[in-house]
Amino acid sequence: MSGELSTRCEVKLKNQTRSAKLGAKSDQEEVHCQKKGGLYGAHQILYAVVTGANKGIGFEVCRQLASNGIFVLLTARDEKRGLEAIQKLKDFGISDDLLGFHQLDVVDPHSVASLAEFVKIQYGKLDILVNNAGIGGIVYNPDNFRRGVELCGDWPDGKEISWNEMASQSFDLAEQCLETNYYGAKRVVKALTPVLQASDSATVVNVSAALGVLQNIPNEWAKRLLSDAENHLSEERVDEVGKQFLMDFRDDLLETKGWPLQVSAYIVAKACINAYTRILAKTHPSFRVNAISPGFCKTDITNNLGPLTAAQGAEYVVRLALLPKDGPSGCFFNMTKELPSF
Repeated sequence: MSGELSTRCEVKLKNQTRSAKLGAKSDQEEVHCQKKGGLYGAHQILYAVVTGANKGIGFEVCRQLASNGIFVLLTARDEKRGLEAIQKLKDFGISDDLLGFHQLDVVDPHSVASLAEFVKIQYGKLDILVNNAGIGGIVYNPDNFRRGVELCGDWPDGKEISWNEMASQSFDLAEQCLETNYYGAKRVVKALTPVLQASDSATVVNVSAALGVLQNIPNEWAKRLLSDAENHLSEERVDEVGKQFLMDFRDDLLETKGWPLQVSAYIVAKACINAYTRILAKTHPSFRVNAISPGFCKTDITNNLGPLTAAQGAEYVVRLALLPKDGPSGCFFNMTKELPSF
């Protein structure tokens, strides 16, 4: 399936976007979801969970989903910052009735289990999960990185200024990056699968990056394992790629083994989550599961540089979150464009 989200899905979204408005509780807690060709029918309130949502793209996703009348459970590792984000959303005019908060550290199994139990008890289902929590796995040299962006006019390619001058990476950072961006996202999905299954319109959006496409990984073994979607792609194989990468990083074998040499852990982690997206879509055909690169946005993970604002990047994420039931699944979108190979 190829094409552009803007031409293929956005037209549908104009008439088919799932909208929800809070009404009375219990049996009266219903809305009508407008679909092309008529009413989709009486439907309970739509509930969304967004991870890593106290700032940046995650925060903007919460704001835009709530603006569509969807109840949003904002999650953040730091409770104080999360509650401050909730207040900021209220200051933007978002109704208190559409907002909730729960602490979540995606690398902590107990924290993830606590969130899953909370959603089960409080809402009984989950309609939308946006896996946004992530870290860069590098430490920027701010001045050099800014110069690199200015000279390139986009994400630096390392030609004008080498990546070694723009940022540094370490095994500890790489390990944290894989644990958060891939294993953490997978941990959240697994914990929330029962409440997603309780929804008749479950959607999972994994916020990824264009850097994670397989063409950025020279290692042919890893590329083969992560791209074999029709035959042998499995969670175990994706995990194997992540583990081998970390072992090679620890042993200073990145170049020898053909791994990316710059922003290494981030690229591999995003490639793994892209592969996991395909696995999840195949395992749960009733879900809509997609990965998306929101573009080069001004957020902490990009040292607050880039041509797009967090709000603009969040728009692409929200479009996928609001796909109708017959929308695409198991795909990767670079902003609006679906990539046939990733």
